[in-house]
This record gives sequence, C-alpha cells and structure tokens, in this order.
Amino acid sequence: MLERSSARYVVMAYLCDMVLTVLALVAARWLRYILPWGQTLDEAGAAIYGPMILLALVVWSISLATSHVYDPHHFANGQQELQAMFIAVSVATLSFAGLLYFSYRGLSRLLFLYFYLIDLAFLTLLRVVLRKMVAQRQDAWRRQVLIVGAGDTGREIAQSLKSAEWMGIRIVGYLDDGLPIDQGDQEGYPVLGPLGQARRVAAEYEIDEVIIALPLDAHSQMANLIAELQETPVNIKVIPNYSKYVYYRSTFEQFGGVMLMGLKEPVIGPIDRFVKRLFDLMLAIIGGVFLAPLMLVIAIAVKLGSPGPVLYKSRRIGEGRRPFDMLKFRTMVIGADQHESDLIGEENGHLVFRKERDDARITSVGRTLRRLSLDELPQIWNVIAGEMSLVGPRPELPALVERYQPWQRKRFSVPQGITGWWQISGRSSKVKYLHVEDDLWYIQNYSLLLDLRILWRTLGVIIRGEGAY
Repeated sequence: MLERSSARYVVMAYLCDMVLTVLALVAARWLRYILPWGQTLDEAGAAIYGPMILLALVVWSISLATSHVYDPHHFANGQQELQAMFIAVSVATLSFAGLLYFSYRGLSRLLFLYFYLIDLAFLTLLRVVLRKMVAQRQDAWRRQVLIVGAGDTGREIAQSLKSAEWMGIRIVGYLDDGLPIDQGDQEGYPVLGPLGQARRVAAEYEIDEVIIALPLDAHSQMANLIAELQETPVNIKVIPNYSKYVYYRSTFEQFGGVMLMGLKEPVIGPIDRFVKRLFDLMLAIIGGVFLAPLMLVIAIAVKLGSPGPVLYKSRRIGEGRRPFDMLKFRTMVIGADQHESDLIGEENGHLVFRKERDDARITSVGRTLRRLSLDELPQIWNVIAGEMSLVGPRPELPALVERYQPWQRKRFSVPQGITGWWQISGRSSKVKYLHVEDDLWYIQNYSLLLDLRILWRTLGVIIRGEGAY
C-alpha cells in the first residue's frame, strides 16, 4: 500500500536528488571562486570532469538506496526521512572524497566542503517542497482504506497508517462483528458494519485497499471474506497474526504456486551486513589510531595500580552463539572472575546478573575506568577482528546463556556490540532480563541510522556517567 502510494514520490525524489547533487557540485565550484576564503584556486582545484560527475551519481545512488532513504515507511515520518537522508549524504560524501583521492585528488577541499553543505541544503529543501506538493494533491493520490477487525492488531495498523495521511492514504473505518456500528476508536475511525457487509461497504465508500487483521481462529471468516471481495476492484492485504512465532524478521517469497512466510530469517541482509562491517572497520581503525595514546596511559595506570596483567580476557558468546575472548582493561583484582557465578540468580521468575556498586573486587583505577567506560576500549580489536561490532547486543557470559529461555536467544542473531540500545537506556541500573528486551527491540528495528544514533547517544551517556559501575 505504501509502496503503491509512494511510487511517484520515489521516482520524483530520486531524479531530483541526482539533478540537485550535480547542481550542488557546480554551485560549490562557483561559490569557491567568488568567496575570498582559502588559498588561491588553481585550475586543478576547481576542475570538474565528466567522470567525476558520473562517479558522484553512482556513489549517491548507492548511498541513498542502502540508507533506505527511498523506503516508503520513511516517507510516512518526515523526521526519519530527513535523518536517513542526512546519513546517506554524509556517507556518500566521505566515500566520494576517498575515491577522488585515488583519481582527482587536486580538487579543492574547501570546494568539497561547500559541495557537502549545498547538497544537504538542496536535498532537504527538496523533501519539504515534495511533501507540500503531494499534500496539496491528496485527492489525486488518495487511496481509501478499510480495516477488517477492530481488535488490537487492527487499531495498531490504523495508528501506523495515520502518519501517512499526507500521502493520500485515508482510513474510512473498520468492519467488525463484535462491536456496534459507528463505535469509533480513539483516532475517530468508526465501525462501519459486520464482516458480512464487506462488499456493500467497499462499494459505498469506494474502497481501494482492504486490510484484514483478524485473529488466527477466524480462518473460515477470512476465507469467505476474501472470496466475496475477489469480485470487487479492491486490493486485499492480510496481516498474519504470527507475531509470537517470529524470531527475527519475517519474509515472504513465492515458490511455485505456494506463498511462503519465513519466520526465521537473517536480520541483516547481505548488503546491510557489508555496509555495517565496512562502517565498523572504518571507525574502529580510525578510532584505534586516535585513542592509542590514551590506551597507553590507561595500560600504565592499570599496571601500576594493582598486580596482574593489563588486559583481561572474558569468555563471551557472540553472534550465532559462537564463543570468543572479549578484551577489556583489567578493573578487578586477580581471581575475581572465580566468583562470577555467584552473581547469577533469579528475580520475580526472571534470570538476572547482579552487579554491586561497591564491589570490593574492583580496583581504584578500575572504578574510574568503569565509570567512564574506558575499560571497554580494547574491544576495538575485537571489532577489527570481526568478533564484535561497534553497535549490537552486549556479548553474554556462557553461564548466563546456558540458562536462557528460547525467546532470549534471539539476541544472538546479529553481531554483538561494544555499545547497544540498552546502554543508552539504563545500562547497569536495569536488570538483566530487561537488557534482552532492549536487544530484541534493536534487532527488530536495525538500520545503519539506528547504529549512528546509538553511538551518538552513547557519548552523552558516558560523559554523564549514567548507570555505569
């Protein structure tokens, strides 16, 4: 439905993005000439060649696509669309700069900065204008939507589609056998009749899309309803109520004449995994170089602060439940890990790992490192080695994993990370079973944009020292 309503928007946005990106490059060259800042511009510093423009179009197309800028679900939320576009343009600019280093490295760096800022301004303004144009022509783009089933699932669908009204999607109401006619929900969408009146309601309200959100035990009703609506010109979509069986993200594929719904599929597809790995390597290598002096100082402090090695290897469970050694600066006295199992217990029927604020095993240097999360810095090597990611669920202790319930094992479907969603929403102040719920939310909502948001917010949490001990 969103794909159908946004098809023209996607085409217009993509074509305009490409044209405006080229214009931004030309405008940056013109601006570099007329502004008196920077060194004197020579011919190589302002030269824009045809292959350079073609390269920019390819890089921007890939970056915008892999950042899901043209994902219809982003269109419904203007803030998400702008955030995705900002990340895409930033990544494209960095990639473009790297590629030009091996080809047209004489291009003025100030011109390149102008290009980045102008392109961001052009593409942002474009989306504001396109949204206003689409909103003004809602009648031409309008699609009337009828939801069958006014239960929790149906109301959740209505709430989700409400943000897409500017695209012409208009919910006219529900069909439901268990509620009186005209009884509305909190959004004001009424019940238009029972399921048996689907054909009449579809004709009377000129329905374009019917979304069936019935429970699993209503299979016979669903079959009769679909058969009746087949004779009308409406499009039919079914919301499968299999949420409690879905381990990761569901997928659909047609095999011969049979439609298959995948309930256990990889969360991160091949392209997203490649981009995530490239992103991890780039930041980990750059961060490792810049943080090397700090890590040297920390290593000396740990060595002088208490007897024992500088680094501590903690056996953890990673993606796919594969064990590995996670590196940390040592923050406890030698032999402290022998009592680790004593901290594992249950609370209100949930598995928990209890951390103590005044743990006597923590050294004086270690306490400072933990408060600032500096003890985690050696994990940059785990990221470079491919054992961890910068962002993801926290690698778990084997003793805890052995006592996991089946639903908690879903967290191992993605690379485990140095930081994650739970670190920016409570950290050590939250009990262990709530950590898993945060991890599952991250898994269901993964995107490169979400990774960047988590990294940014992690900096603030570390500076404030929230929940770390």
